[in-house]
Parts: sequence; structure tokens; C-alpha cells
Amino acid sequence: MENFDALSLVIISLGAFLLPLIAQRISIPSIVLEIAYGILVGPVLGIVKISEFISGLAIFGFMLLMFLSGFEIELDTFREKGLKTLSIPLAIYVATVATSFYLIISFDYPIFLALVLCTTSVDIVITVLRSDDTIKTNYGQSLFMSALIADIFTLIGVTVFASLQHSEGFSISNLNVILYFLIVILILRIIRRVAWWNPQIFSRMFDGNDPEEMGIRSSIALMLTLVGVAVLFDIEYILGAFLAGTLFAFTFPNRGSLENSLKGFSYGFLIPIFFINIGLNYDIEVFKNTEFYIQVLSLLGIALIVKIVPSLFLIFSKIKFRQLVAGGFLLAARFSLIIAMAEIGVELELISKALEQQIILLAVLTATISPIFYRIFSPKSTEA
Repeated sequence: MENFDALSLVIISLGAFLLPLIAQRISIPSIVLEIAYGILVGPVLGIVKISEFISGLAIFGFMLLMFLSGFEIELDTFREKGLKTLSIPLAIYVATVATSFYLIISFDYPIFLALVLCTTSVDIVITVLRSDDTIKTNYGQSLFMSALIADIFTLIGVTVFASLQHSEGFSISNLNVILYFLIVILILRIIRRVAWWNPQIFSRMFDGNDPEEMGIRSSIALMLTLVGVAVLFDIEYILGAFLAGTLFAFTFPNRGSLENSLKGFSYGFLIPIFFINIGLNYDIEVFKNTEFYIQVLSLLGIALIVKIVPSLFLIFSKIKFRQLVAGGFLLAARFSLIIAMAEIGVELELISKALEQQIILLAVLTATISPIFYRIFSPKSTEA
């Protein structure tokens, strides 16, 4: 335990506990404070040193973040809506991808950034839409489904793209990716068959009063198993974490209290450490460079266009122009997922560390201004 730093652990733990309380009081996302706290106690004050122990906790938090990204996929939502209802959100996403790739290629950015900019913060979208009951309208449902589709398809696209880049394109080495997916499908079939024949065993997983917390145990076991298998097949471990969550969501659509328990366990401590660790590794020297701010503003402009232009497809839902623009601004809100995608890009050497730092600041800006501009352009009363 040579790399164990007790003082660093205490300071990070206090931050993970206190920052959400402060964030709630000043009405900003807690992730903003977590990253800023990491910058303050790390690069600025030098109180907390980067260590293998803290980095290990951060990696585990990162895996849980990706696991929950897959775990929160509501497949029943897509079945209930039907293809006709999903046609406009799907058109918006296709237009988003096309616009993003066009602009990224035109401005000579790394191609991976085109996928990164396709993400949307579903949490921010839902929170804003619920605040004025817009979520209950057809307009609100279209925005919600657009955000959900953007995150799910982008995550899948990133994992496929990362796998192809890792194996240097389509080749015989891609067989390990295909074999990995076959193993995942096999595991899915086994779990569903066992659950069908032994429902009493699996019912404990969703019992909120189970003293042994079999639900959390089984979820973490599945995640680590698929992460381990992914690494064995020379595939990015984040793909394993995301697929584990998706697999769980597909097998058990009705998860009861397990989802709240997992979120409490993950967002309560380990995921905040991941975001604090991002701050610890942030290069504060970029703040002294005027060009850095120009680059961030350029990226912000592209990020807004990528979402606002495709949102014009909402006109086919007989939505007023002001609402189209308002919806585009809201869908431009990005946060935890775009930061996670940027981290993946750096790990796979698909984007530079400097670009990742621009993306982190971009996430903070869009999470702050998007809800504001949504409310400015959104009419007082939203039509159903």
C-alpha cells in the first residue's frame, strides 16, 4: 500500500459528501463542483496527489457510470411508443450525426469528436421538462425520446468505433469482437433461461429488504465478469461495463428498488470520485492561454449547431418555431456522458488531452446555458 494516501482519501471523501449539498443550495449540477474541487485540491493547492489507489477508485466509478448508462435503458419505452412515434426523434438523431460529422471534418477535428458531440444529457432534459410539466406533452415526449435515442445510439456507435480503431479497421482481428458479442448473447440466454425456471432465486435481487443485497452483488458480478471477458478479448473495458448494464436492463425490465440501490451506491461515492479525479488530472496552465478560450467557444458554436439544426425536424409535429429553437438548445445540454466519452477517446488515443480539457469546459457551459436559453425561447404555455 505504498501509494495509499490517507489525507487525500479524507479530502476526496469530504468533497464527495459535501459538494452535492452545496450544489443544491446554489442550483448548479454537482458534477461541476466535483471537477472544480478536484482542480482546486489538486493542481491549484497541491493538497491531494494523484495515486494508484485514487485512480483505481476512479476507474471503478467510471465503470459504474457506464454500467448505469446501459442499466437505465428502458427498452419497454421504445416498444410502447412504436415506430411511428419514434420516427421524428430518429430523424433528429440521423440529422445530428450527419451535421456533426460534416462540421467536424470541415474544421479538421479528430473524427471521434463527431460521435462525442452527438450525446445529450438525458438527466438535464428530463429535469427541465418536468419543471414546467412539458414532459406530459407530445412536444416534451419528442424531446425526451430524442435525448434518449441520442445517448443510446451514440454509446453503441462509440463502442463499435473504438473496437474498430483498436483493431485497426475491419480485419481478421475483428473476430475477437464478434466472438465477444456471441459470448454476451450466450450469457443473456443463460440468465433468461435460469430466471424463467427459478424465479424465486431471482426475486431476491429486487427485494429492497434483502439483508445480503443480492441485487447489487449480482449486478456488480455481471459487470466485472463482462469487463474481464472484454479485457481478455483485447476489447476496451468500458464496452464490457456498458454491455453488462444493457444486458441486465434487457433481461430484467422491471427492476424494482434495485435501480435506486445501485444509483445510491454508485452516485453516492464512486462516480463522484471519477469526476473529482478528472479535476485532479486537469492541466490548469490552459487557463492562462487565450487561444484555449477561443477554441472552447468555437467548439461551443459547433456543439449548438449540431443540436439546433436537426431539431427543426420537430416542425413535422406542428411545433412552433420558438419551440423548435428552444428544443434544440435543450438537446444541446451535455454533461456526464460527454465527459465519459472524452475520457474514452483519450485512453484510446483518438483525441488529445488538450481537446479533452476543452470538452470538459464545453460540458460545463452547455449544462449551464442550455436550460436558460430553453426557457428564453420556450413559450409560456406549451401545446400538447
